[in-house]
Amino acid sequence: MTTSRSNSLATYGLFLAWAVHDAEELALGPRWLRENVPLLRERFPGVPETVWKAAESVDEREFALAVGVMAAFVGAASVAGARTGGRSAFYQGALNGFGLHGLVHLAQAAVVRGVTPGSVTSPLVVVPFTLWARGRLRRAGVLRPSGAGGVVAGLGVAAAATVVAHAVARRLAPCF
Repeated sequence: MTTSRSNSLATYGLFLAWAVHDAEELALGPRWLRENVPLLRERFPGVPETVWKAAESVDEREFALAVGVMAAFVGAASVAGARTGGRSAFYQGALNGFGLHGLVHLAQAAVVRGVTPGSVTSPLVVVPFTLWARGRLRRAGVLRPSGAGGVVAGLGVAAAATVVAHAVARRLAPCF
């Protein structure tokens, strides 16, 4: 397999891996929140009430719109990665953020001691794909080094993209 072909699998594969993962989140997300926020509120009284109110207010339509907005981010990152042979900082940041957010899902599942939206595909798709893609990029000589600052940046970008996706979805939801 040529380097450009394997880099294409790593770059466009990000979108495919994300789609599989977000299909799980779409299937479980809003219902899981409705059923579990009251229990979580009791179990974690230190969490600000605004967090619980925001979580409870997300319905299926808004959630689906947020996933659509995120699809635009991840799709753009995948294309940027493919166009640059995997060198794009935007693509590599999205890849790192995707993998790290998979670890966040696993931590969430551990904290609640059960399945949470995203916790099934995280160990099966998200984390393995991220490690595989980073390995392909490393072997191709295009992987940017990332230390603690890269981890913080990756988590920050993933969190910011999620917040923006939900904010846009909340504004668009009344139009649909």
